Amino acid sequence: MVDATLLHAVELLEELTPDEMARVAASAESTDYLRGDVVFHEDDEPDRLYVVSSGRIAIANKSIDGRESLVALMERGDVFGEMGLFDQLGRSAEARALEPSELVALPYGPLRDIYAGRPALLWGVVRLLAGRLRNTDVALADSVFLDVTGRTAKRLLELAGDADQFALPITQEELAGMVGASRERVNKAIASFVRLRWIEQQDRRYRITNRDELERRAR
Repeated sequence: MVDATLLHAVELLEELTPDEMARVAASAESTDYLRGDVVFHEDDEPDRLYVVSSGRIAIANKSIDGRESLVALMERGDVFGEMGLFDQLGRSAEARALEPSELVALPYGPLRDIYAGRPALLWGVVRLLAGRLRNTDVALADSVFLDVTGRTAKRLLELAGDADQFALPITQEELAGMVGASRERVNKAIASFVRLRWIEQQDRRYRITNRDELERRAR
């Protein structure tokens, strides 16, 4: 059974009436994924969007030679795969489970019918896509104005959130993909933070010991 509370919390669906939500929920399907399972590949023909019920999903692009860039991490309540609902083009990236995850799939058909009947709902879609565009602008600026060490500091802070102690939810290779650099250069940046006593590291567990300096390096 699909978690109705989860769907009500999704930005894309929050303005639906109870009847409209019931129509969407009736078509929803919940599926479990293991770590490494691919939800969809880049260029696949889209027919549904997904809401994360549990776990983490990586949205990634791959180069011809196999290098990977992690575009985003999706967690509980996040929605992805919605672009095809509007442009009917192939998937723009790959979606892959980073850990055991449960996803709720929502077919495009019922959503298209609802938006066609109430076009004003599309303002919510515009807000969602504008937020995605702003995040892309920030990532582009980071790639221009921050060096690898600065981008590594920023990604660690993002993954930590408000906590000083946290476990890295991704591998070093995947972190390198988020930073946009080689694993060796990212590891070197982390080693410098440890040497400066800004963080402590034990395997994939970290403790931020000097947040001010780490934040300064991320700017």
